[in-house]
Amino acid sequence: MSIEEIYQRFKNSNKVCTDTRKIEKYDLFFALKGGNFNGNEYAEKAIADGANYAIIDEEAFNTSDQCILVDDVLETLQLLANHHRKIFDIPVIGLTGSNGKTTNKELLKAALSTKYKVHATLGNLNNHIGVPLTLLSMPEDTEMAIIEMGANHQKEIAALSKIAEPTHGLITNIGKSHLEGFGGVEGVRKGKGELLDFLKKSNGYVFINENDATLCSMARERAMMQVIYHGKTNHLLEMKSESPVVSWTCSDSKKTYKAQISGKYNFENIQAAYAISSFFNVEADVACQALADYAPDNNRSQTMEKGSNVVYLDAYNANPSSMEASLKNFMNLETTKGKVVFLGDMFELGEYSEAEHEALGKLVAEGNFETVVLYGENMKYALKHLPKAYYFTDKFSVHNWVHDKKFENKAVLIKGSRGVKLETILNFI
Repeated sequence: MSIEEIYQRFKNSNKVCTDTRKIEKYDLFFALKGGNFNGNEYAEKAIADGANYAIIDEEAFNTSDQCILVDDVLETLQLLANHHRKIFDIPVIGLTGSNGKTTNKELLKAALSTKYKVHATLGNLNNHIGVPLTLLSMPEDTEMAIIEMGANHQKEIAALSKIAEPTHGLITNIGKSHLEGFGGVEGVRKGKGELLDFLKKSNGYVFINENDATLCSMARERAMMQVIYHGKTNHLLEMKSESPVVSWTCSDSKKTYKAQISGKYNFENIQAAYAISSFFNVEADVACQALADYAPDNNRSQTMEKGSNVVYLDAYNANPSSMEASLKNFMNLETTKGKVVFLGDMFELGEYSEAEHEALGKLVAEGNFETVVLYGENMKYALKHLPKAYYFTDKFSVHNWVHDKKFENKAVLIKGSRGVKLETILNFI
């Protein structure tokens, strides 16, 4: 069956679903495979639970007229998503980078949504499955799309760009993320640059932070590319403070605004969102107010009060670059409270893990924090420079320690990789 024919069935369905636990009546079920499961085995159940059709790729499970047999279910999902994307003649902003992708996406969505019907990646559905699902959930009245693209190895951004066909692009930064898969920082640079390669070939636009030498160099390397710079010359914001939250003055309106997030790196995220929304003719004050109103969630850059303590929760993910940014911001935090840091392992560093965790220990030692708590097997390398730090390798022990410590009047930073799930500490502070 052709993609065009499958698309007609998609149009007559409720939505695309890949999990039979979430099947609703008239859904189109895609029987994806994983390391520990075979979606083909659930096709019959999906149909019984109300799915219109089940897309499968194994003949043995072709037991119903409602089963559609294809060569490869994942490839079909991606081709269908691209077919749906081609229906829309709208700006599609492809967004990638080592750190801050989701924060940038949410800030940009907040500003652009004041003028346009914006469809953006939900949560972190930013991989080879998430991007197609994001595109296929795009309503017919969408006026602008923001597609977050994540990657942990080279050629992945190229593949995602081919599916999403962005017309505009933003790379947040180039840092030390997924070093194992990319093969070092230069591999990260090359991998993220695949978005620029696609945009140059398709005559698209890229937004570049003029204050980032690496990104500027990447743009210059692609001669004749359409580049829109910001940060020094176009649609400027003047940062007034980065702590305890970012505040800025808008050069276009001269008004001052205060955000709900802190740190110079978040000011740069705000500046990028403002510049892009200005490019798309969102009024200055309207955009700035939307950016000021943005409140993070999902364990990203969240600030919350726990009794007399103030907690800065950034436990959704961590790599050497984001750890450095968070720690330096916390070091500069203006507060009379004692500063406490909880840091968890950084994953996907491969051969770089020992050196990067040791370097993290050196940085933490410069902070003169009142209390340092390290969690995870790899944090033993950071201990070389933090002899007075508390070190744990199991959650039960660290939870008991926090519960018994009974922190009062502290500023607490919690940061670690997603797999560490350090946000559980919140239950005991």
